[in-house]
Amino acid sequence: MAYQIIDGVQYEKELLDLAIASTTGKGEGKISKEEVEELFKSALDGRGVTDTEKRTLGYIRKQYPFTDAAAKLFDEKFAGL
Repeated sequence: MAYQIIDGVQYEKELLDLAIASTTGKGEGKISKEEVEELFKSALDGRGVTDTEKRTLGYIRKQYPFTDAAAKLFDEKFAGL
């Protein structure tokens, strides 16, 4: 598992890369509901969500734009972790 340090805090690189890919290139530049599903699928790839994965998801929610529907879905899924 690869990590990325931002402002002295460790985050999971794979999740950050997914968020970046979701907000750049083609599309409206916002994370969609489908991309929220991909983020959580990636975070749940092991026995559960690690503290680093949860911290990374929280960072993504604060730092990246979401469609309204995606933001609602993300918040629901994040609350269930």
